[in-house]
Amino acid sequence: MKHEARKFLIDIQQSIDIIESHIAGIGSFPVFSSDLKTLDAVERRLGIIGEALWKAQKMEPSIDVSDIKKIVGLRHILVHDYDLIDAAIIWKVLQQNLPVLKEEISKLLSL
Repeated sequence: MKHEARKFLIDIQQSIDIIESHIAGIGSFPVFSSDLKTLDAVERRLGIIGEALWKAQKMEPSIDVSDIKKIVGLRHILVHDYDLIDAAIIWKVLQQNLPVLKEEISKLLSL
């Protein structure tokens, strides 16, 4: 794997770790959605993840991550169509998709 692509995967891994630290102790959607600082911070990190994944795959087309188009698409929504952002969708991504992405990125970095 090219050094730059690996760097982007490390950025993704770090962003996942930061998101997990931001939401530690937040056990429900109502608490998450009412915490605007956390919501903003998480959205920022999800945008970084989408951008880094897009750049990494451009450099290394063999990078295989589940739902890559959705991850990159979420980044585009966060940046360009911010008015379409729904905290419930962000919460669902954190609960269902982020753990899968974390595992996949970890496997890619161990190669």
